[in-house]
Amino acid sequence: MINAISGILSHKASDAIRVDNNGIEWELSVPARSVDSFGRIGETTRVLCWLLHREDQMHLYGFPSETERSVFIQLMSVDGIGPKQAVKILGGIGASELERALELEDLARLEAVPGLGKKTAQKLVFSLKGKLPSAFGESSRPEQQKHPFEDIVRALCDLGYDRRRAADAVSAIVAENGLKPGDTPAHDTEQDIFRRAIVALSGS
Repeated sequence: MINAISGILSHKASDAIRVDNNGIEWELSVPARSVDSFGRIGETTRVLCWLLHREDQMHLYGFPSETERSVFIQLMSVDGIGPKQAVKILGGIGASELERALELEDLARLEAVPGLGKKTAQKLVFSLKGKLPSAFGESSRPEQQKHPFEDIVRALCDLGYDRRRAADAVSAIVAENGLKPGDTPAHDTEQDIFRRAIVALSGS
């Protein structure tokens, strides 16, 4: 699994970049609005990756942040949306604006994204509302407030679990461990909570 590529940014196009890593030049499709996030040609950059590997093709997609990559992966969980359309959607609307549009069920904003019709916009709202990793921080809405053990909840959301269910599962396990908000659990304890939460969510 290729998690990230670091190297010299050697080429920029409207929706793709190339990175030279020790003499190997990698080409990656990226969201159009994120191209400038990788810096200037000739500068060192780091690109988070997602690899499409099929029998007849291999294709790399690149992202400037974990949040954007996670949203890309979530978009592909929607019936009918593949990697090409997912990266195109993120080229037309940022991760934070997409999350806000989904939460507000703002179909007009979603339909304004190139390649998104009314039916697909409705699918996105139905499938992803409340499930995207928060890209704009804390909100006045209770379900978007940071959990005392936010890192664990966010990791579960990145795996595709609903944020509210993930937060409830973590809270229950934390209470069983006798931990309180503000406590800093040991790394092994965090890993144990994370694993137990996955088991709880998978069985619910």
